[in-house]
Amino acid sequence: MKFPYKVNLCYIFNNKGEVLLQHKARGFGAGKWNGPGGKIKSNETPEQATVREVMEETGLAVNKLNKAGEIEFIFTADYSSNNYTHVYTCRYWQGRPEDKGEGELKWFKKEEIPLEKMWDDDKYWLMDVLNGKQIKKRFYFNKDGKVIKHQNI
Repeated sequence: MKFPYKVNLCYIFNNKGEVLLQHKARGFGAGKWNGPGGKIKSNETPEQATVREVMEETGLAVNKLNKAGEIEFIFTADYSSNNYTHVYTCRYWQGRPEDKGEGELKWFKKEEIPLEKMWDDDKYWLMDVLNGKQIKKRFYFNKDGKVIKHQNI
């Protein structure tokens, strides 16, 4: 399978155990809540890209990233959107979260995460990651962005 994009997602925790989500303002995934992240540049490791993307989108300097998993996203109606995603969690950061133009930032208690306002796949794996589990999954989406098939890989 070809993946035109290699990307990252980072789920940042505060000292209350809440997770920082971003309400994407524009581009791919606009209108959905998600962890901050973005495309990995050709000269970057996934970790370096995560540190850069989180800083660009939130103003937070993250360190001691925890690799939580990898996910293959396959869009059956438009393979050019396929992406291979590296997922991280982080409990060590500095700064104050600030919307840098990518979308509103908000801390959520785990039990209050708005799964119905996120990507359809999140309901299958996000809580596992937030609870410290490692994942490796593949998701297939239809033209409406709904999961039509998923599997562990």
